[in-house]
Amino acid sequence: MDMLNWQAIIFDFDGVVVESGKIKTQAFAELYRPYGDAIVEAVVAYHMQNGGMSRYRKFRHFQEHLLNQPPLTEAEEKALDLRFSELVVEAVIAAEAVPGAVDLIRQQSARIPLFVASGTPETELKSIVERRGLARYFTDVRGAPAVKKTLIADILATHALKPESVLMIGDAMADLEGAEANGTAFLGRVHPNDQNPFPAYVETVPDLRGLIL
Repeated sequence: MDMLNWQAIIFDFDGVVVESGKIKTQAFAELYRPYGDAIVEAVVAYHMQNGGMSRYRKFRHFQEHLLNQPPLTEAEEKALDLRFSELVVEAVIAAEAVPGAVDLIRQQSARIPLFVASGTPETELKSIVERRGLARYFTDVRGAPAVKKTLIADILATHALKPESVLMIGDAMADLEGAEANGTAFLGRVHPNDQNPFPAYVETVPDLRGLIL
């Protein structure tokens, strides 16, 4: 894939810029551990099958479909969100970068605008990007509660980008679906130890080193 073809690149964050996928999985498991092993197993499975989905949508699904309890109140959802942040933020800041990600971001930011579109809550995401020393390289950093399709659409509209000239790099089906809904190109990142979640027609890479010019 020739990186000179693009007028902008949109990055997912977890699993594309930072090797933080397992951190989020462990956090969900810890959060629901009081409900027993069967619930933890179901929570982890749903989380892994729905990469790119915001934690809020997952909390609501677990509450109603796994715990069979009334919908979360605003206070209950905020409490879950706070606890989840406590479990993940410092670990994500300290996590290793995906090989090649930082060099690619630095190189491409000197040439074209770069963006982040992530399922992580936007305020938290911006703090993580800032504390990892990456904020200067991104024109805009966007996160939940908006879904991936909406985040990408907003970036395209706000910055007057032609979809066919924009590349989205993601590691989950939500990223691919968001890209296809908006007409952008897509490249999948699949960790060498993980199963490829993408259809056969999707080009994938094990890391981002091969994209550096």
